[in-house]
Amino acid sequence: MCSDAVRTPRGKGRNTGTLHEVTSLSLATQVLQAIRDRNNLDTSKVDDVYLGCVTPIGEQGSDIARVAVLNADYAQTVAGVQVDRFCASGLEAINIAAAKVKSGEADLAIGGGVEAMSRVPMGSNGGAGPPILRSR
Repeated sequence: MCSDAVRTPRGKGRNTGTLHEVTSLSLATQVLQAIRDRNNLDTSKVDDVYLGCVTPIGEQGSDIARVAVLNADYAQTVAGVQVDRFCASGLEAINIAAAKVKSGEADLAIGGGVEAMSRVPMGSNGGAGPPILRSR
């Protein structure tokens, strides 16, 4: 079994932070390219890419995992899943990828997290979710 870990640079999550000009898509793309290049990876063998993203709106909205896969020039057959589990989004994405491989559902999966809080601040998606319904 093969495994690898790639880390993006970190900066302060504010509009003047070190990475405020770098989009989350750019960060995710760089990581996927590094994994491919460091491992001489035939990307057509990747079953899925799971990326956790706490605030999937604006430039890091839609399915950022799938968009990053395409942007990194992976094979068209590689799927991408965006996971929102608040502060555990990246960890949950890694857990899902590992579980898929361990169960035999996938032969090769990539998991990680992506967030650009300098560009998309926490809470900018309007809150923690739908209102809680209580019985009367």
